[in-house]
Amino acid sequence: MKREILCLAVPVITENLLQTLLGTADLYFAGQLSDCAIAGIGVTSLIMNMFISVFTAVSVGSTAVTARYYGEGAEQKVNSAVVHSLYAGLVLGLLSGLFCAVFRRGLLRVTGADADVIQTAMPYFLIVAVPCVFLCLQLILSACLRAMKDTKTPMYVTGASNILNLALNFVFMKLGLGIFGLGLATTISRGLAMAVMGRVLLGKRNISLFSRNGLRREEFYTLLKIGVPAGMEKLIMRVGQLIYNGMILSIGTYAYVAHNVAGSIESYSYIPAMGFGLAVSTMTGVFLGEKNIDGAKTAVKETYLLSTVVMIGIGAVFYLFAPQLAALFSETAAVQEQVVRVLRIIAWFQPFAALVQIMTGALQGAGDTRFPMYATFIGIWGLRIGLGYFLAVPSGMGLSGVWLAYAADLVVRGLLLLARFRGGKWQKIEI
Repeated sequence: MKREILCLAVPVITENLLQTLLGTADLYFAGQLSDCAIAGIGVTSLIMNMFISVFTAVSVGSTAVTARYYGEGAEQKVNSAVVHSLYAGLVLGLLSGLFCAVFRRGLLRVTGADADVIQTAMPYFLIVAVPCVFLCLQLILSACLRAMKDTKTPMYVTGASNILNLALNFVFMKLGLGIFGLGLATTISRGLAMAVMGRVLLGKRNISLFSRNGLRREEFYTLLKIGVPAGMEKLIMRVGQLIYNGMILSIGTYAYVAHNVAGSIESYSYIPAMGFGLAVSTMTGVFLGEKNIDGAKTAVKETYLLSTVVMIGIGAVFYLFAPQLAALFSETAAVQEQVVRVLRIIAWFQPFAALVQIMTGALQGAGDTRFPMYATFIGIWGLRIGLGYFLAVPSGMGLSGVWLAYAADLVVRGLLLLARFRGGKWQKIEI
């Protein structure tokens, strides 16, 4: 079982690492421009994360439905699920891009950014957000491939796109395109990654997007019935992040820059847990399709143990090398000091970060997507925002208070999801 878990998880972890590097590369090059450029990319990422939440409604639904059909050996159903997922993603991506184009300034204002940050961010936001259909389809194609236990193709494609992004960042910076060039490099890389993955998946399955059978409303309903709560879970999280983003901005510019830098570094700690979570989501769906409940339980248990060991190691790196990590992204002493402080806080809570990801992946792979949504609502709005505000502002703890509340969210949410999984309701969900 461990071998199968690693065969699925390691390529996903590598893919997630490369996806994160894609964003970190922009942040690194932006640091050579100004702290305001870092903030501009940060607020754009906040907005994009909200739209990714919408895209998640399709990608999670695709994973659960495709994996279940794949486990059953229903080839025609698998192909149909892929086609309907791609059409749903195409519509969502195009509508999201149009929304970003029309309401660009208002969206950036929602983050709480000041006029200077908005002006700096606008070129980057437009070139990254308006063509977000590339990102949407890339996420859905990756989900479909993983659901059929092909985790290597997304890894290879993402690796190639990451190399391309770095090369284009360097070239566009040399050409003096500034923050717009960083966004252009990201969009070109995403577009090519989407095209290659689409070619591989459709060619491998011999799928035609213009099948004579046409599109069926009930197929879209099945995808969205499972996926919408997962999308809402992410949306709840992202809206909450927007709220306390404004709170962090009110603490001070250095605190906001430090938060973005620390968040970028800390995102690497989620990569293994997310990879294992996505792997166990596929395995849970396939095992349920095979009517093998015990296999699903064993997969979840062993996946959590593996991910926890890895996350403890990453936590140790964060704690011991926090000063060196902070210095990579900013030369400002006040920023570095706060980054070190919050990295050493979150280092202690890595096992709970693993618990959240694994239990969420297992439940979503089984089609139980509503409970994670409820747990996220409690964690984000009750702890990250409510407790975060109390610790940061009235208690005077500043950015450290925000991150302590974040740690509390991981603990509470992880335990709630574990209790749900142990309750066993996920075993009875029909697709």
